[in-house]
Amino acid sequence: MKKRTVIITGANSGIGKAATLQFAKEGYTVIMACRNIEKSEKVHKDIIEATQNRNVELMKLDASSFQSIHQFCEEFKKRYETLDILIHNAAYFNHGAKYCVSDDGIEMTFNTNVVGPYLITCLLLDQLKKSDDARILNAGSNIIKHFFDPKKKIEFSNLQGENNDPKYSVYKMYCQSKMALMLLTFKMADEFKNHGIKVNALQINGATMSKETLQKVTLRYRLIARVQNRFFRPPSYMANNYYEICTSENYKDTTGKLFNDKLEIMEAAPKQPQGFIHDIKQVTGSSLYPYYADDPTMTNEVWEFCERVTGKSIDDYLNSYKEIENEKVETVK
Repeated sequence: MKKRTVIITGANSGIGKAATLQFAKEGYTVIMACRNIEKSEKVHKDIIEATQNRNVELMKLDASSFQSIHQFCEEFKKRYETLDILIHNAAYFNHGAKYCVSDDGIEMTFNTNVVGPYLITCLLLDQLKKSDDARILNAGSNIIKHFFDPKKKIEFSNLQGENNDPKYSVYKMYCQSKMALMLLTFKMADEFKNHGIKVNALQINGATMSKETLQKVTLRYRLIARVQNRFFRPPSYMANNYYEICTSENYKDTTGKLFNDKLEIMEAAPKQPQGFIHDIKQVTGSSLYPYYADDPTMTNEVWEFCERVTGKSIDDYLNSYKEIENEKVETVK
């Protein structure tokens, strides 16, 4: 059995469940980080029975709650010295929901999909740095294609407290959250490049929705989803992509990249308009992502927002590591 350890958030259904099964089959120690323990227990038991891997552990994690994140990370650090792979798979998309905030006062979708992964990563840096091949993978979405529209932007004024957008929709916020996650991916990759931690994202074009997931959505969307299920790839397909990016020697040194579903590295679209035909190809193709994701101003805004609301700075963590490493060098001298 391999000794490497992987955390998968949202591991009880869909792609997360399929990825847990695949990593467990390959002998990894897998931490199923799930919000609802009771609903996840059967999945946990089934995966252990199917793989005969007893190193699959179920732990509570609600990515929308700072308190839950802190508790999860503290508990993980008590049990495990090293973390090799961190997959931010969990996402919040409550179809048709009205504007709501988390217990921490942040719009629920953005908090779960962006701030949560930032804080989890920050609190587990110690364990990631101890790995000889640490990799972080963020679950992206092709919904960011909306940002090919130059009028699109992340509306930070609408993320805390009252809803300031009369046209608010959870779909619109989900789109903004997935773009913000892309910005975090590139920023983290740059921050971690000298610390041996690779950070990438996988664009998910859609996967067949499980029966459990279908029951959570409105009837209208459930009917649409049943039709979409006939065309989407099964969760196991994307789970295999998770596994390849996080384990293959082909990607051992790859960081700061967005992969499409064919595991091709996507590139930023041109900043300037290229004409109608080119714009159509951008939206319908799978080789380009919106230039917005490479905007340093917006990247810093997302980064600073996460720092401010969590009270945690990844830069401070990394600077403390540098000081410790310098002290070790001086001691050796």
